[in-house]
Amino acid sequence: MDRQNLTLLTDLYELTMMQGYFKHKDENKTVVFDMFYRSNPCGGGYAIMCGVEQLMRYIEELHFSSQDIEYLRSLGIFDADFLDYLADFRFTGDIYAIPEGSLIFPREPLVKVIAPIMQAQLVETAILNIINHQSLIATKAARICYAARGDGIMEFGLRRAQGPDAGTYGARAAVIAGCVGTSNVLCGQLFNIPVKGTHAHSWIMSFPDELTAFKTYADLYPKGCILLVDTYDTLKSGVPNAIKTFRYMKDKGVELKGYGIRLDSGDLAYLSKKARAMLDEAGFTDAIISASNDLDEYLIDSLKNQGAAINSWGVGTHLITAKDNPSFGGVYKLSAIADTSQLADAGCRGAQAGAENPQPDGIDLNSLKFIPKIKVSENSEKITNPGNKKIYRVYEADSGKIKADLICLADEFFSEDEDLLLFDPLEPWKKTRLKPGEFRLRELMIPLFKNGKRVYESPATMEIRDYCIKEQNTLWEESRRLVNPHQVYVDLSPKLYDIKIALLDEVAERNL
Repeated sequence: MDRQNLTLLTDLYELTMMQGYFKHKDENKTVVFDMFYRSNPCGGGYAIMCGVEQLMRYIEELHFSSQDIEYLRSLGIFDADFLDYLADFRFTGDIYAIPEGSLIFPREPLVKVIAPIMQAQLVETAILNIINHQSLIATKAARICYAARGDGIMEFGLRRAQGPDAGTYGARAAVIAGCVGTSNVLCGQLFNIPVKGTHAHSWIMSFPDELTAFKTYADLYPKGCILLVDTYDTLKSGVPNAIKTFRYMKDKGVELKGYGIRLDSGDLAYLSKKARAMLDEAGFTDAIISASNDLDEYLIDSLKNQGAAINSWGVGTHLITAKDNPSFGGVYKLSAIADTSQLADAGCRGAQAGAENPQPDGIDLNSLKFIPKIKVSENSEKITNPGNKKIYRVYEADSGKIKADLICLADEFFSEDEDLLLFDPLEPWKKTRLKPGEFRLRELMIPLFKNGKRVYESPATMEIRDYCIKEQNTLWEESRRLVNPHQVYVDLSPKLYDIKIALLDEVAERNL
């Protein structure tokens, strides 16, 4: 993934809308856009936030090169003055996001963009592309790791991924969610994460016999020697020859560490139990039994329930493609527009009609007064939450487990020293009142960019992985189960709820 200019990684209508706002400069208001999703992937009880590091790199490198300008000119739909503006374009807004590796839930803002609408519109497609894909793969990986019940999961999906970017950033997302490593060497190089692998059937087939192939491989790689035993006959040939090889290594004085066998076909439960008995009888009780072959969380869970003697798993296609749920479904919606009278009073650059970047110089855009906006739909799931918002995560004080997430307005503050009222925004008569001492609060979103300048440095990938594992442990087991999980509550503050209902009533009145 060499550094590259992704500015044109956008849908055409983002650029045509930009030109429209440019031509009607009084419409280029400072706005708030939220990226969120509506339902958890894979029928699960949660998702994992991922993609923030690439998002920040995209924003930092956002510019239109001379080649970009000439290509846009060749389309014949953009005027010269707009193309001149793009030549000097830079992002000047604020971006907030939930940190990578965090648990996330439906309807809450994952990324918040505060910027002139021309800028906020341009970045929509790339933000969705980056966060949707990587959060999807991270979520799938978290489910697979959970099914393995503490066994190591290796990400082996590069050859089945939808292209180099998906294979590399998908592997990173999988490791963040809990995988112990990846077969993707480029991913290992870029993000300093462990790379792992064994050998292919072709290695065995290229030698005169299986035992010679095994011994040759063991001589080359005595540390972490995992032998693929199903090229010919797993129990009659593969495992016996692996045992002979391990004895050969032991006789040579090699200290056996991280060694074992890999199964890639057949009845994995049956074969692994038979192989375990054979290895144990030969004295190799600490030998690893690794398995691959189109695994996913449901098959791993089934194999564990059958008592399979597998303690390491290589998962490829179903993980890197999230095969049963190929899209995350994140959307990006306008939620608020800055009060222009306040901008003028604040000495905003470009508050007067005709400026391309109507926003204050060097002030906190998040503190501006915003007029809430709502998208209404016949489908209640598609009705948005209005306003400039933030999120509190509410934990039970005793257990440290998540009680709920609370979406509120950016200028609202809640304290652990006061009662906290939670209610279901879809069924508001269902209420819970938490007393001081019963709960803990954590604000989720962090600033990534302020006035166009990056203000956040991402931790190393393996540090994010450690954080992500801790995050998953704040879920109740009922929310982690693979089928029919308990859904974590995502509530609105009373103030935000009242604004939402008032806006819906307003729309209803207009349509009477």
